[in-house]
Amino acid sequence: MAYWEWGDPLNPQVLVCVHGLTRQGRDFDVLAQALCGHYRVVCPDVVGRGESDWLPDPNGYAVPTYIADMLTLLARLNAQTLDWLGTSMGGLIGMGLASLPNNPIRRLVLNDVGPRMELASLVRIGHYVSQPGQWNTFEEAAEALRVLTPGFGPHTTEQWHALTRPQLRQDSDHRWVLRYDPGIAEPFKRLNLDAVDTGQAQLWQAWDRITAPTLLLRGGQSDLVTPDTAHEMACRGPKARIEVFEGVGHAPTLVVPGQVQVVSEFLLA
Repeated sequence: MAYWEWGDPLNPQVLVCVHGLTRQGRDFDVLAQALCGHYRVVCPDVVGRGESDWLPDPNGYAVPTYIADMLTLLARLNAQTLDWLGTSMGGLIGMGLASLPNNPIRRLVLNDVGPRMELASLVRIGHYVSQPGQWNTFEEAAEALRVLTPGFGPHTTEQWHALTRPQLRQDSDHRWVLRYDPGIAEPFKRLNLDAVDTGQAQLWQAWDRITAPTLLLRGGQSDLVTPDTAHEMACRGPKARIEVFEGVGHAPTLVVPGQVQVVSEFLLA
């Protein structure tokens, strides 16, 4: 598992930032630059994404695998103080870790994810994950991804290209392709209502075990985390503080100054 690191490697205060399903650790470049004076910021590429290796068996692409990998990473970091920020899938991993006995997480930030996720949204995500594309130019690829992910909200061309470039690589034919294993889509092929209900019951149990102060960031137009789910997250378990970013769906990219400010103020309070 590869990871990106910002700030003083001897700083005992560590912030781990973990990306969403198809993304990679460079998503947090802007946030890491804003916080690396206070933290050692570590941004892993979850297995199967970015610079990390791919699994020989795609059935291993599941949250329990990712939690085990992160426990290994945390042992390597030897952090005295650990805060966690997770976008979508990265938030599920953080919830799992924060619910364990004697876990080291001091503060938890969940970016548009919670114990209840809408089935229709999961199906939509699974559909686009299983259709990786090929493009002749970087600009063509960047525009295609902008159309595919309107939930990320508005960005300048410079911001969007900075987010997109680490997401792509050139294949042997010099065409631009996405930098993740298409096998990560395999678990989505087994999604059904019973499986989702069972998983969500387990997630709510985990949620109720979390004691760390928690911030939920929600895109105002998110189809993954509904207002009702956010309200319930504010009323039980760690009783999350809720911040809503209007004009954004799933999920805020945390490169807009206002979004960075909200995260920074919570973590540094």
